[in-house]
Amino acid sequence: MEDEKQRMLVGISGASGAILGIRLLEALRSLNIESHLVLSSNARFTIALETDWKVEDVLGLSTSAYDNLDVGAPIASGSFVNVGMVIIPCSIKTLSAIANSYSADLLTRAADVTLKEGRPLILVVREAPLHPGHLRLMNLAAESGAVIFPPVPAFYTKPQSLSEVVDNIVGRILLRMGVANKLFKRWIDNTPAYQRFGEAEDPFRR
Repeated sequence: MEDEKQRMLVGISGASGAILGIRLLEALRSLNIESHLVLSSNARFTIALETDWKVEDVLGLSTSAYDNLDVGAPIASGSFVNVGMVIIPCSIKTLSAIANSYSADLLTRAADVTLKEGRPLILVVREAPLHPGHLRLMNLAAESGAVIFPPVPAFYTKPQSLSEVVDNIVGRILLRMGVANKLFKRWIDNTPAYQRFGEAEDPFRR
C-alpha cells in the first residue's frame, strides 16, 4: 500500500495457545505493522485461563480491536486493504466455519473476505490428535486458499525455553506472510555445512 502503514488482521479463537496470538501482536507492534484484532468469546476465556494477561491488555496491543458480533466492522469489507489475516490459534470450530463459508460472526466473516479477495489467510490450527473429520476440514479450507499452519516446534533450534518455541513459531508465521523478522532461526543456520551439501558425514573426518 503506497504511503500507508501495512495492516494485518489478527484473529484469536478459543483454542489452546493464546500466547501465540499475543506474541504475534507484540511482534507486529515492534515491526510497525498495524494489527486489527478480533477475539472470539472463548478466546477471552482461554487468555485468562492460560496466561497472566488481562483481556483488556491484549486488546491494547492491537492498533484497533473489534467486537466479534460487529459484522459491520471495517475488517468485514473487502475494501479494507490489508496484507492478509492470521487466526492464531485457530480452533476446529472456527476452522469448520471458514471451510464451509459459514460467516456467523466477525472473525469468520473477516476470514471469508480475506479468501474472496485473494489475500493470504493463515490458520494456526491447534488440535491433536486429528480425526478424519478434522483433516477433511483442513483440506476444504486449503482448497479455498487458506494456509494450514499447525504450531509445530522446530527442535533443530534446540530451544531452551517455551518463549523461544513461541518466538520461532510466530517468526515463521510472519515469514509465511511475507514479513521479514528476527524471531525465528533458520534451519540452515543450525546445520553443519557438510550436511547442507548432502554429505553423510564430515568429509574432513574421513
